[in-house]
Amino acid sequence: MNKAVVADAGPLIGLARIDRLSLLTSLYGSVLVPETVLDELCLDSDRPGTRVLSSAHAAGVIQPRPLAQSGDPELDRLCLSLDRGEASAILLAEQIRCRFLLIDERRGREIARRRGVPVVGLAGVLLAAKRSALLDRVAPVLTELSRQGYRLADGLVTEVLRLAGEAGSSR
Repeated sequence: MNKAVVADAGPLIGLARIDRLSLLTSLYGSVLVPETVLDELCLDSDRPGTRVLSSAHAAGVIQPRPLAQSGDPELDRLCLSLDRGEASAILLAEQIRCRFLLIDERRGREIARRRGVPVVGLAGVLLAAKRSALLDRVAPVLTELSRQGYRLADGLVTEVLRLAGEAGSSR
C-alpha cells in the first residue's frame, strides 16, 4: 500500500477556507489529486480559500496526478453516479493503492468503500489532528467550517465531539 493520501476537492476547499490546510501537511505530507479535482479547486478564481490552495499547489503540497488511461471506461461508469472529481479521486485512489481517500460526499464514500478504497472524511482528519496535538479542540474548527458553508451532518458532528472528548461543546 502507498502512504499517499488522495483527496477530493470538498475537504481541501473546506480546510483552505478556514486556513487549516496545514493540518493535512503536518499529518500526511503532500496530498495527491486527480487533474479533475485540481480543476475543481479553481485556483485562478477569487473564491474563499483559493489563495491558500494556490500556495499549497505551488509548494507541492497538493500534487496533481493523471489517471491511467485504462480507467477511462470505468470513469465514465462512475460518472453516472458521481461528479467527475469524486469519480476521478476514487479511481486514482485505487490505481495508486493509497493510504486513504479524503472525501466527505456520502455517495462517493459509499462507492469508494464498496470498491475497497479506505476513506476518511474531514472530521476524521480533525480527530487525527487533535490526537497529534495539532489542535487543542475540534469544536471551534467545526464551528468555523460551518460559518464558511462547509456542511457536515449533525449526527457526525455530535459523534466527532464525543470522540474528541468535547461532548456538550457548542459548535
